[in-house]
Amino acid sequence: MLKKLILTLSLFASYQLLLGQTGEIRGFVYDKETGEPMIYNNVVIKELKLGKSTDLNGFYTLSRLKPGNYTLQCWSLGYDTATAKVNVQEGRIQTQNLYLKPKRLELDVIEIKADRQKAKENVTISSNTITQKELKQLPTFGGEPDLVQYLQVLPGVNFSGDQGGQLYVRGGPPVMNKVMIDGMIIYNPFHSIGLFSVFDADIIRNAEVSSGGFNAQYGGRISGIIDVSTREGNKKHFSGKIAANPMTGKILLEGPINSLVEDGGSSSSYVLSYKSSLLGLTSKTIYSYADPVNGLPYGFNDLYGKYTNISNNGSKLNLFGFRFSDDANFDFNKYNWISTGGGGNLLIIPDGSNTLINANAGYSTYEMTQTTSDGLPRTSSINSFNTAINFTNFVGKDEVKYGFEAIGIATKFRYANAVGRVLTQDDYSTEIHGFTKYKWVYKRLVVEPGIRAIYYSSLSEFSFEPRIGAKYNITPSIRAKFAAGVYSQNLMAAVSDQDVVNLFYGFLSSPDKVNSDIRRQTANHYVGGFEFDLGKYIEINVEGFLKDFTQITNINRDKIYDDDEFNLDQPYYLKADVIKETGKAYGGDARIKGEYKNHYLWLVYSLTYVTRNDGRRDYVPHFDRRHNINVVYTYQWGKKKSWNLNTRWNFGSGFPFTQTQGFYEKLNLNRGVGSNVNNQNGNLGIYFTDINTGRLPYFHRLDASISKKFTLKNERRSMMVILSATNMYDRDNIFYFDRLTYKRINQLPIMPTLGFNYTF
Repeated sequence: MLKKLILTLSLFASYQLLLGQTGEIRGFVYDKETGEPMIYNNVVIKELKLGKSTDLNGFYTLSRLKPGNYTLQCWSLGYDTATAKVNVQEGRIQTQNLYLKPKRLELDVIEIKADRQKAKENVTISSNTITQKELKQLPTFGGEPDLVQYLQVLPGVNFSGDQGGQLYVRGGPPVMNKVMIDGMIIYNPFHSIGLFSVFDADIIRNAEVSSGGFNAQYGGRISGIIDVSTREGNKKHFSGKIAANPMTGKILLEGPINSLVEDGGSSSSYVLSYKSSLLGLTSKTIYSYADPVNGLPYGFNDLYGKYTNISNNGSKLNLFGFRFSDDANFDFNKYNWISTGGGGNLLIIPDGSNTLINANAGYSTYEMTQTTSDGLPRTSSINSFNTAINFTNFVGKDEVKYGFEAIGIATKFRYANAVGRVLTQDDYSTEIHGFTKYKWVYKRLVVEPGIRAIYYSSLSEFSFEPRIGAKYNITPSIRAKFAAGVYSQNLMAAVSDQDVVNLFYGFLSSPDKVNSDIRRQTANHYVGGFEFDLGKYIEINVEGFLKDFTQITNINRDKIYDDDEFNLDQPYYLKADVIKETGKAYGGDARIKGEYKNHYLWLVYSLTYVTRNDGRRDYVPHFDRRHNINVVYTYQWGKKKSWNLNTRWNFGSGFPFTQTQGFYEKLNLNRGVGSNVNNQNGNLGIYFTDINTGRLPYFHRLDASISKKFTLKNERRSMMVILSATNMYDRDNIFYFDRLTYKRINQLPIMPTLGFNYTF
């Protein structure tokens, strides 16, 4: 801690000495019509040919400038160029906000200048940024875009199925992926049907998805990060959106409380979103062929609200809250969960200082219940708070970031396994995180070393996690990159990774009894790759990766005895609540992205191998999909590009499954030698092969949507009609095979929809 303090003070003192000889320009870039921050746009000093892209808040800073008069320029596709004259003075920080005005006439040619500038000055390995623009490139399921649909086309991401599917990121199951919204942790971001997330796509500003090798800013998970940021409400005028289709209905309202003005002053706004599933009303008539008995028994309701206040100098306060709920009701099993929470975040820009301060705090709850005909308990709940404060210092193109985070988690768990053994846990755990990272840019080289330290108080364990990332710009259009790091987490899934289909999605803290020297889950990441720019319109990204899961704690699905003094002679694996596993995920992926005039192409191929060892045997988990291909194509045409065609084709090799060797009569022998087998009708027992030695058939599916936008007399008002279809050629893709009824359960058949939305 002392060394860190000395380093920080030394850097600050050096910067102040340098600032005394030079000056700095900083500010925000806003959309002139809505007041929304413009993210990842270049701000350039015309005289110096020096530029910097804006960050997630639309903030930019240009430092170490010689005193003098300069011209600032900023542009973005679909906007007029904004300019401003700035006088830089020695030892002074000048604030200059810029306002981009939307063009009424769209240009045909697309150039990705800001994205490429960001790629050259940042490591960005195994990372994808999703904005509103990317979300609208995919076919819509029902008429509205959704984050979960875009996540499925990212490199290294597998999705287990339409009905109850979950995302697996480069060999990591869902519990190993940290999902946040505005800095607050979300524990179940996807609804049971697997086609919708809890996030309203229209209020997402961007989502940063890291599939491995992520830097020291993120911690507490050992596989991936999904960091979602929502936009602020319209700061100029009241607006909204109403949408309906056979799948969902939605209403979005937003507007100013105190309007934003260009000559300074504070502003405040709100945004409120509610969306709900309509499948319970429509599926039995429109999609009765999908399930003649129940229709599609899925339902959900998502409510999210946000208040934003911005001060004179751009400092910002956000307050938000949410309530997400989900129901899946089958004949003999009912699943429902509710997630609620609230919090806030704060961006502070001290006058006369080059330090940005970000702080956030949130509290969320998640409760999951499974109701079955056997009446056995299956419930899981988690209540948590998290609070963090981060500091960012800019030194030219270099950047120093450090911060602290505290997380408290309370878990309650009651679950009966297949043999009726009840597993329970009531636990409370606390984590204290600290991190520091430094981004150093020297000519063609970008290096980002960092350290994250975590103290797991309930485990009395300390985790020291060094991370490093580097990028070398070989030429202006070819870049090599590398990242490595150590990662850990306390949280574990309340179901076994060996289960094939399980809609019960709960959480546990790492238990006290684990057959290991440590109790937390741990992994090491190694990633390397290249980026290529082919001309102005095509980008290629190629990466190879290895995730070494040095410890995984997993629910023991083989438990049949209590771990007490009466069963001392029984093997550990038959009486332990959890077992220690190790594993590896390795492979590579390639991504091609092209944009030219009215055309957009996204092509991804992923090759992944996932292995596990539970201490007795080697096996592959059920989400070990070897090959995965996604092709996305979008075409726009017509006046003001009012017509839009989106297509996506997905191909995946078969998932592993455990084969059936034979059947036998399973008798009740609870009374030992006194059991009478002559007057019993036993249940059906199954002889299995070794776990996951078989492979299901290949999967492939084509989705498409076509939309037409009608602009009304008032150009702020428009209506859009969307015709879409999932699984267009009605492929029978297997979901799982019911051994007892000897029935194949397929994923969803072709499902056409006609939807509309009205924006005002």
